[in-house]
Amino acid sequence: MASSRHLGHRRLLLAALAGATAVLAGGCGFALRRAASIPSDTLYLSAPPHSELGEKIRSAVLATDATRLVTDQSSAAARLEIVKESREKEIVGFSASGRPREYQLRLRVSFRIAAGSNREVVPATELVLHRNLTTTDVQLLSKEQEEEILYHDMQSDVAHQMLRRLAALRP
Repeated sequence: MASSRHLGHRRLLLAALAGATAVLAGGCGFALRRAASIPSDTLYLSAPPHSELGEKIRSAVLATDATRLVTDQSSAAARLEIVKESREKEIVGFSASGRPREYQLRLRVSFRIAAGSNREVVPATELVLHRNLTTTDVQLLSKEQEEEILYHDMQSDVAHQMLRRLAALRP
């Protein structure tokens, strides 16, 4: 009898502790990152054909309810132009036998944002992201796949950064 009463108090204490944790987490301002809300109701996106970055931005904009993509730039309230996108791979470390051991992958993206009648609100800006990739002779094929995954991750990061900058603009 005493052990069941002790167990009941323990459950009550754990429930109270869990509730207090939830209240404190919500009270400190913690919130999951949401999609950026773009202040413009229409957006024209200029991206190179078959650009994966352009597709990531398109899908992120389509996920918002407030902004729609237009195909005519003269009817857009804002224009996002991807000027240049390039991938770089540099050897930064060698093994004892002289073979490449570590690479640095870089994604460089230049873009600009205009609003209204060609009013440039964000001048040509370059974002550079990099990730390190270590490899061995045995892991060659899996490292090629990891390299592609890292580039896709960097493209997603750049797309979100560009959309956050667009969201920070006020009409």
